[in-house]
Amino acid sequence: MSTQYKFLKQCSSQQMEILPETAMPSSDNQYIKQYIKSLGGCIDNILLDKYSYKITDLVKKTILGNVFNDPVAKQYIPQIKELKILPEERIDPIGDDTYMPVNGVVHRYPDRVLLKLSNICAVYCRYCFRREMIGTGSGVLSVKDLTVAIDYIRNHPEIWEVILSGGDPLILSVRYLEDVFDQLSDIRHVQVLRIHTRVPIAAPEKITKELCDLFAQKKPLYIVLHVNHSQEITPDVEAAIEKLQAAGCILLSQSVLLKGVNDASHVLETLFRRLVVLGVKPYYIHHLDLAPGTSHFRVSIKDGQAIMRRLLGRISGLCQPQYMLDIPGGAGKVPINPYYIEELEDESFVVESYNGDKYTYPSMKDML
Repeated sequence: MSTQYKFLKQCSSQQMEILPETAMPSSDNQYIKQYIKSLGGCIDNILLDKYSYKITDLVKKTILGNVFNDPVAKQYIPQIKELKILPEERIDPIGDDTYMPVNGVVHRYPDRVLLKLSNICAVYCRYCFRREMIGTGSGVLSVKDLTVAIDYIRNHPEIWEVILSGGDPLILSVRYLEDVFDQLSDIRHVQVLRIHTRVPIAAPEKITKELCDLFAQKKPLYIVLHVNHSQEITPDVEAAIEKLQAAGCILLSQSVLLKGVNDASHVLETLFRRLVVLGVKPYYIHHLDLAPGTSHFRVSIKDGQAIMRRLLGRISGLCQPQYMLDIPGGAGKVPINPYYIEELEDESFVVESYNGDKYTYPSMKDML
């Protein structure tokens, strides 16, 4: 039996912490149903059995209204609208399965891979693009599958960056993460590690000294925080961010453009400025993926571009993320920011300023 196998077997029972609220199916838990109903949510058993529900006590404290008027409640409280499935919606909207050479690894782009360690999160977002897979099954990548996944990364020298995702990797124990980090750190061609997580926002108490000590000893580590509204940023969240920064982590953020949550320029302006003041660079704002039962959250691309256009003149470039679309089926992410330049027949350009005024930029042939 290998040392790696012995270690993982020994700590398998400590891989993650499951919140008490999710110890049984949501449809069987009367406490959960009572809480959901109190916020105007749907307690239909079909819905609660189909899509996992989980929320932390800290997130509950940030909810100031109900599912009809509160930007945090809308992200976590089940709604009957989720049972409306449109023909264009897909179980695997971004085509992960197409680019999965081994279980747990998504190799869509040449120089980087996703390593999906778990399908469990600290909280479950009602718009999640992996909602058909999250919160189901065994929860954590098996010992065998993790070994195969690390071997795949080791045997592909073009892989420069490994992105730990899932599920949320930070629900796993520090011992488990340390073993994964040690193995990745031994692979010379892997130069950068990245973690996508909701934990510092939804369960900041899990950002412990032990975890930060682990982060401080490894390769350059970028942590991308998932946050959609400034109401989610509490003093506890700020303290978690400070701990990660003290450990040398480089912090970015990603958000999802959601109808009724943050689909207004002044809401995003407040969020992005708050993040930058905290030392977190807004990285991506995602156009909502075509996951089943999420149409009530969807903003049109045209409206999304209009929001980004309004932000251009209102906030510093430090505060502005890329507006991104994941092409359905697996072709990858592309920026869909509004365009401000148009080429004319004489090879000159019309350029539009942030306030809508238009100007002519000369052709390069006139300068040669």
